[in-house]
Amino acid sequence: MPVEDLFKLLNTFSSLNNPLRVMQTFMKWTCLCLALFLLPGTALLAQNPEEIETTDPTPSEEITVEENGETPLDDVVKKEIMLERRVLAYQPVRESDIFWEKRVWRVIDVREKMNLPFAYPEEPFFKILSDAASKGDLPVYTTDEDGAKFKKRMSTDDVLSQLSKTDTVVTFDPETYEEKVAIVRNDVNWENVKRFRIKEVWYFDKETSQLNVRILGIAPMIDVTDNEGNFRFEKPMFWVYYPQAREMFARHRVFTLGGNTNATISWEDMFEMRYFASYIYKESNVYDRKIDDYVQGVDMLMESERIKNDIFNFEHDLWQY
Repeated sequence: MPVEDLFKLLNTFSSLNNPLRVMQTFMKWTCLCLALFLLPGTALLAQNPEEIETTDPTPSEEITVEENGETPLDDVVKKEIMLERRVLAYQPVRESDIFWEKRVWRVIDVREKMNLPFAYPEEPFFKILSDAASKGDLPVYTTDEDGAKFKKRMSTDDVLSQLSKTDTVVTFDPETYEEKVAIVRNDVNWENVKRFRIKEVWYFDKETSQLNVRILGIAPMIDVTDNEGNFRFEKPMFWVYYPQAREMFARHRVFTLGGNTNATISWEDMFEMRYFASYIYKESNVYDRKIDDYVQGVDMLMESERIKNDIFNFEHDLWQY
């Protein structure tokens, strides 16, 4: 503010005799000075919205995955060989050419090192079976005597009831503090399926002079627990007729233990090559009993090895060296 204006302001204050008027005049001049001081800064900050320059996004930013029509590929190339694979039909066998046969039931434990591909987290074997069975793409059979012989097929509703359980949960309303009973659906976790049963037939074909094996069925085993979560027993959920599932198994890749993720080994190849570890828990016998019905403990494994060696020695003893 110029010096002349300050002297004029002082003269004005001195001419005022009333202290109240002096205070009011001083406050008016103070507000006027502040307004004159802040007005230029406000004018600099204020801009016309029409004068603000905006930059349009580049065309690459506007293109989305759906508009472009291409999704990111998490691989070098798109893998389609497995989806186009087809299986070869079994070699026809005449009934008169089979002069020896034995039925064997096995157990595959996915916790063994050789069976770790069964529990591959991205695509576990049980998930392949459950998805196909729930959609009706794969026929499954009951676990009773008729179902074990693939005579009694399960409906889709029965399959869904096996793959999920309904339970009641008591909840509290935070506003009214009232108890409410809600019905929830708990799907079976694939991690709870730790074992699979295999039903197969070993036979000797005298036409080709070979001892062959034919897998008939596969059944996932589920653990049954009490209300406190303690293990009680395990039971088969359903039976899958293996010859009907070969086409589906041939289109699903197996994660190989060798580390080659590009290996084109399907589940059908894995079962046909016998690339799994298992033990026998039952053989065809006149009592129709399992091994654990007459031996216990370590003797069960020894009995399983005895049955396996008997099958091997049968073919070996047919030849003379």
